[in-house]
Amino acid sequence: MKYLLTGGGTAGHINPALAIISIIKDREPDAEFLYAGTPNGMESKLVPMEGIEFAPIRVSGFQRKITPKNIARNIRAAAYLTTAGHTAKKILKNFGPDVVIGTGGYVSGPVVLEAERMGIPAVIHEQNAYPGVTTRILAKKANAVMLTMDEAREYLDPSVNAVKTGLPVRRGFDGKLTRADAKKQLGLSEDKLCIFSWGGSLGAGAINDSAVALMKWESENGFPVTHIHSYGKMGRDSFEQRIADIGIDLKTNKNLMVKEYIHNMDICTAAADLIICRSGASAISELEAMGRASILIPSPVVAGNHQYHNAMVLGKAGAAVVIEQKDLTGELIIDKVKELVGSPKQLNELSRRAHAQCIADTGERIYGVIKGAMK
Repeated sequence: MKYLLTGGGTAGHINPALAIISIIKDREPDAEFLYAGTPNGMESKLVPMEGIEFAPIRVSGFQRKITPKNIARNIRAAAYLTTAGHTAKKILKNFGPDVVIGTGGYVSGPVVLEAERMGIPAVIHEQNAYPGVTTRILAKKANAVMLTMDEAREYLDPSVNAVKTGLPVRRGFDGKLTRADAKKQLGLSEDKLCIFSWGGSLGAGAINDSAVALMKWESENGFPVTHIHSYGKMGRDSFEQRIADIGIDLKTNKNLMVKEYIHNMDICTAAADLIICRSGASAISELEAMGRASILIPSPVVAGNHQYHNAMVLGKAGAAVVIEQKDLTGELIIDKVKELVGSPKQLNELSRRAHAQCIADTGERIYGVIKGAMK
């Protein structure tokens, strides 16, 4: 069988596509795959690294805010739009897929639309509680829309065949590694609670600020925790100096593990008793899969404010504490951490409720939807 996947722009669209490829490969070792993506996007590097053939198609989104730079971008986007359909049709004819699977991003649009015109089954996967513009446009054209969260249904037409499948998580986030073993692997004290804070590979200023406030308070009060923090590219030139300026020596302080980028996210997540992070779809699914208590600080600068909608899925279920960035202060984050760390019962309840949201058979559900569309 031949599967054509398309999605790009951000890791939030690419990683689910790669995970879906793994789901299919586990069941069909001889399956053939082709990935259609933008030639300059992250997918052009990440997909070939996984040994998947890559087909480039130039597409970009239109900018709503009118500036000289955005006018130029919109002219370029319009030019790409005139050729994207032709390129998509050529890719589809040459590869001859049995099904097309879109995971979002502008590049999904012309590929899925052309597949529908050619009578090729197509399904799409929506990662967020608030569907992206590509999903909202393509939903009626696709044979099925796979949802990570039920909350996305209300933004789609009732006629759409929407199926809740969950979001496949990265290998290592299956919850098999115990907290004690993870702490041991990281060289952390098993007797102390562990806080893990991060804002993604690029970093997040609000979360970095929160981490500085927390580390200062933890140090001054001898608070019995270990704290792992990833400050990302945004904090490369300043974060460690800020910690030094408040009198903390990262080289000698055994309660702190501070890095620009965390390569073993699964182990750090497994070790954590409390996680402070953004609320992208993958983060939410990983918190659910591993059953971890969290304080979620949604990014306010994402399309459709989708991170807020994602966070509130756990927030409304009593499975996470949600703090909007506009309300965030050093005092507030300290108070929340103090409250949670001081109440093991509350931490355990957040963890339990988060894990209760997990869909354990996501792989089977996704594979079932894909094969159903092919029939």
